[in-house]
Amino acid sequence: MSRRILVTNALPYANGPLHLGHMLGYMQADMWVRAQRLCGHDVTYVAADDAHGTPIMLAAEKAGLSPEDFIAGVLASHEADFADFSFSYDHYHSTHTPENQVLASTIYLRLKQAGYIATRSIQQLFDPERQMFLPDRYIKGTCPKCGTPDQYGDNCEHCGATYAPTDLINPYSVVSGATPVLRESEHYFFELSKFHDLLDDWFGGKLTGGPVANSGVIAKLREWLDLGLKDWDISRDAPYFGFPIPEAPGKFFYVWLDAPIGYLASFLALCRQRGMNFDDYMDAGSDTELHHFIGKDIINFHGLFWPATLHGACMRVPTALHVNGYLTVNGAKMSKSRGTFIQARTYLQSGLHPEVLRYYFATMLSDTPVDVDLDLKAFEERVNSHLVGKWANIASRTAGFVHTHFQGRLADRLAAPEAALWQQLLAQYGDIGQLYRDDQFAEVTRRFIAIADLVNAYIAEQMPWKQAKDPDQREALHQTCTFALSAFHLLSALLKPILPKTVALAEQFLDRSITHFDDVLQPLLGHTVQAFQPLLGRIDPKQIEAMVEASRSSIGSAPDEPAPAAKATGTISTSSSTKKTVTVNASTSPETPTAPETPIIGIDDFAKLDLRIGKVLVCELVEGSDKLLRFELDAGPLGKRQIFSGIRAAYPQPERLVGRSVVFVANLAPRKMRFGISEGMILSAGDGGSDLFLLDADNGAAAGATVR
Repeated sequence: MSRRILVTNALPYANGPLHLGHMLGYMQADMWVRAQRLCGHDVTYVAADDAHGTPIMLAAEKAGLSPEDFIAGVLASHEADFADFSFSYDHYHSTHTPENQVLASTIYLRLKQAGYIATRSIQQLFDPERQMFLPDRYIKGTCPKCGTPDQYGDNCEHCGATYAPTDLINPYSVVSGATPVLRESEHYFFELSKFHDLLDDWFGGKLTGGPVANSGVIAKLREWLDLGLKDWDISRDAPYFGFPIPEAPGKFFYVWLDAPIGYLASFLALCRQRGMNFDDYMDAGSDTELHHFIGKDIINFHGLFWPATLHGACMRVPTALHVNGYLTVNGAKMSKSRGTFIQARTYLQSGLHPEVLRYYFATMLSDTPVDVDLDLKAFEERVNSHLVGKWANIASRTAGFVHTHFQGRLADRLAAPEAALWQQLLAQYGDIGQLYRDDQFAEVTRRFIAIADLVNAYIAEQMPWKQAKDPDQREALHQTCTFALSAFHLLSALLKPILPKTVALAEQFLDRSITHFDDVLQPLLGHTVQAFQPLLGRIDPKQIEAMVEASRSSIGSAPDEPAPAAKATGTISTSSSTKKTVTVNASTSPETPTAPETPIIGIDDFAKLDLRIGKVLVCELVEGSDKLLRFELDAGPLGKRQIFSGIRAAYPQPERLVGRSVVFVANLAPRKMRFGISEGMILSAGDGGSDLFLLDADNGAAAGATVR
């Protein structure tokens, strides 16, 4: 049955060029969209630039431009990058548009009329020189916990403590250097606390007829729900680049209020262009599916505020959130000094094919928001081996014989051995559409490799180059080539969501369009193919070297002040509350600055760690500590382990963790604490405090299994 689907991906912040971290989540969305279209579904795919907020206002000022001119230039560069990376958007827009202002105001007024908007007086730090209230990340000072200077107003990157900006010692404004002062201001709040039951039902799939996200994501959202929902400050004071709040002089919508509404504004603009009915898609009773592809750092906005906002405004809630992890390069955080903070345009200018990056990412993506590492050597080897050596090689080894001996025409039937082997291929291919729907991209590529290996083994066994030399082997040669090119057709359909333009070239060679996954279920019997032309070239290591060097020389050093960048850092948190920065986020977070880089380690250093899977047998609060949880783990052959971990703020109901699999350092020296002996270190990702996420292992990972 055909489904009607509206899809969005996280909006890139309009402060600068796209980088490969952005591309991770966006490519996942585009591959999913293309696959749903190949399943026969009616899919509309929209996105936009996130163009509001204090960082953009300050960046435009620094560039000597109006905010409008500044974001227009960024929008043009983003659209060019997306076009060159083969994105299939139906419409790409900006949040600074009349459509978004109308929708943001309409939704706000509906929420206000329904009794979900409250006004409260708050105290906030104010820059007396710039005459502006300061976001937390635009205030620095000395950490009140450990005394480290130059820490941001919400957390310390040295000790991991979280605090209010008013707790900083000797605070100063990052914008002007002035000492901020406390001032009172009336702010507008969305009363999220009134939506507990709605969100509980949404998490449970009662409103959508199925799961709304990966189980780990839902578990984290439920932790926030059970901790108690806090009302959301949706206003900012002038000066601010954004939309004014109706009937509230000097007040503007906070960027995170109008940013997700920007999804709908982009779709509204498309509806006006095509004569579509917006309400048919967005009314509360609509049977259209609404899917959002986002980075794991913004699940709180999309998993709490956004469905509540939509429901409160009498609109339909999202069907599903598809969440991706962070991107690292060569095992470490993307780095300007190492040349691994790679812009999308730099990648293209190096001569690397834009679609092979999509394939590399696909080999590691699933419905679990795990981090993905762009190992540049593995990238080269995987592309050359899988796409050139396995897929394109099938056609290049057989197509010439078809034209030399059979005028390009394939056989009218398959002999029994080939027909039996064809059924083996179909067994691997049969549920490809469902795998794509479930975000199982890595499994799709595993099936691709399995099919390609079967076909290449068959070609090697038949040796068509020898068959061609023996006139008595003409029928056998015809069978070999017919089977091989039919299999190449099958593999092309499997790869089409990942390599759309490259597969289009394969379709020209085969003289057969692929419009549905089912189009390739029958062999190409009696069909005539065109002359074969190479589809992909092998990656030359010099291209990668040039890309790294260009990234190192063109970007320069990191700014001293918080750049208005759409970046966030991921961290690994340990039981001793130390943190190590490891990743750069792939989606939006407009008021987060860049974290310091960490030193490179060698493989020998990493090999010293004995990382294992532990099954949680017991997890409980530690009496006398407001930070620690006590874990008892089943470590398989290592026996049971007791570990104390400082993640209580993130998991206030520890009994919910019983039965989960966690990753822990097994060879850490035992540490004597006043609560007992801690026999290891449990790993989690996040910035600390309540922003921590235990690392998941796929089903089947046994207790005590080694993490490699």
